Amino acid sequence: MNDKTTPDTPSGVVPPPDRAGAVVRGVIWDLGNVIVDWDPFHAIAAGVGEAEARRFLDADDVDFMAYNHGPDSGDSWDDAEAALELSHPHWLPHARAYRRHFEHSLLGPVPGTSEIIRELHAAGIGQWGLTNWSDELYHPHAPRLFPVLGLLGTVVVSGTEGVAKPDAAAYELAVERAGLPAYDLVFVDDRASNVEAAIACGLHGLVFTGADRLRTDLRALGLPV
Repeated sequence: MNDKTTPDTPSGVVPPPDRAGAVVRGVIWDLGNVIVDWDPFHAIAAGVGEAEARRFLDADDVDFMAYNHGPDSGDSWDDAEAALELSHPHWLPHARAYRRHFEHSLLGPVPGTSEIIRELHAAGIGQWGLTNWSDELYHPHAPRLFPVLGLLGTVVVSGTEGVAKPDAAAYELAVERAGLPAYDLVFVDDRASNVEAAIACGLHGLVFTGADRLRTDLRALGLPV
């Protein structure tokens, strides 16, 4: 799972002028830090302690987010850990702790988002998911811990499909699964770079900074929230 970041724009991304008046008929949701509050620190700390977890995440010689992107893109955790053991063996216990204690990284629902999803569902608005999340860790945890995901028509899990955001193929697959034209859909993500990639693929895009702002942005697109 590799969606945690601080967005570099404070509000929704405005669609290009040729789609400014388009009617949005569905929402594609990122999961991490939009629907699911995720922080890898807590999983790593559960195995090696808080001080070591912070030291690992702040290390200059290894990039945890880049390491995590491998399994998010379809690689196995066994292969990722084996490669780390060869390149940075001193960090192997920390990396293993993340996988072993992954559920500790899932802190609960992001405040307010589940309510928006339920409102859109009640109004008959189609919703889907597109998440950078490893196949091995998504299926045992996410549907069980976050039942609101059951209101999404389908969730494209990058590790299952072998393609991750911001690769255009990930958005194209999500649009295909939604069964609507890209210009009828809005993509919501907390990472501005992922939203920009979605817009380049023809979708509307909104940078998530909180549920209150998201409500305002979705209403501006004509959605009933």
